[in-house]
Amino acid sequence: MRMNHRFKGTGVALVTPFQENGNIDFEGLTRLVQLQIKGGTDFLVVQGTTGESPVLSQDEKMKVLNHVIDVNQDRLPIVYGLGGNHTADVCSKIKLLPDGVDGLLSVSPYYNKPLQDGIIAHYKKIAESTDLPIILYNVPGRTSSNVSAATTLELAKLPNIVAMKEASGDLDQIMEILKNKPHDFTVLSGDDAITMPLISMGVEGVISVIANALPERFSSMVNHTLNNELDSAKKEHFELFDMIRLLFTEGNPGGVKEALVYRGICNNHMRLPLIPISNGLKEKICSEMKALML
Repeated sequence: MRMNHRFKGTGVALVTPFQENGNIDFEGLTRLVQLQIKGGTDFLVVQGTTGESPVLSQDEKMKVLNHVIDVNQDRLPIVYGLGGNHTADVCSKIKLLPDGVDGLLSVSPYYNKPLQDGIIAHYKKIAESTDLPIILYNVPGRTSSNVSAATTLELAKLPNIVAMKEASGDLDQIMEILKNKPHDFTVLSGDDAITMPLISMGVEGVISVIANALPERFSSMVNHTLNNELDSAKKEHFELFDMIRLLFTEGNPGGVKEALVYRGICNNHMRLPLIPISNGLKEKICSEMKALML
């Protein structure tokens, strides 16, 4: 029997706010979590790619996680991003997680370019090392290695592998998973721009970037789609579509951090090698945020 979980609807891949000197902005992080709680988000994802996890130390990651746990006060489920291309290292870091983590988001191994059987063995070892529910994460654009539909379906047989965040953009692959998956295995969108049509096909939620800045608008669209209220969902989808494009024009999370500046949540600072977006794009994002916040 598959492990129970609450990772459906709108999840948000939280950014990590920074001060100008590069230190973590915990006051901004508090405001961000509070915005999500008030804005209709269903679960929080800490230290996904949007959180700039590659440039945070292990100590900083734990401080961010513990801060989110403290601010959240058990109001929303918390998923922690913990993956990598060193299987034993991932398994050892799982043991360090504090109470208050409700699940893991684990990206498939990057750079090594393992075979599908290697990906399966990697995730099986992680699943054996924890009692937490695990969300697989397929993002070939970042890992240079696709998790095939057959691999996802094989891993879906494990009781604590409960979901897949699909960011391949391959509709054929996603539909194959949806057609053949166990009924209690969840598929989540990893792409804001196609979340609405994916939910209409059977995807049950999203781990979103735009929801950092517009949780009210994006979660409303997700909920309308899940409830089969497609006229409302399509209207909201197209209202948000231009903004989603802008947020990714010069990479993530530069765009969404600028949208968060507009809302007074945090600054736009990032750690190298990422840099703030161009002034021209800032103006476009601010203009679109003004229109969407009316």
